[in-house]
Amino acid sequence: YFVRVNNMSIPAGDIAKGEKLFNGRCATCHTYEKGGATKQGPNLYGLFGRTAGTVPGYVYSPANKASGITWDDETLFEYLLNPKKYIPKTKMNFPGFKSPQDRADCIAFLKSVTQ
Repeated sequence: YFVRVNNMSIPAGDIAKGEKLFNGRCATCHTYEKGGATKQGPNLYGLFGRTAGTVPGYVYSPANKASGITWDDETLFEYLLNPKKYIPKTKMNFPGFKSPQDRADCIAFLKSVTQ
């Protein structure tokens, strides 16, 4: 199945592939377990439906706190393409997943472990 996002289609994600992507490219800075540590980036548990910049104990950039973004499949799909373009002046130092499938896989994994 596909979800339309600003003329982009979100392919169905593969949880196992998303876990490998997360572990290889995201786990250095993020945890996802309930009550997990804040590292260079915030803990991602409860990510879906949460307003950007609101994890207690993590110091966000003013741009992130003021963004007003609520995280869901669509906002994450766009954000993970190029975080610094989506939220200019964000602290997230990650170039993004250029592949739509990689983004969908990572989102599928995150949905499976953060809710």
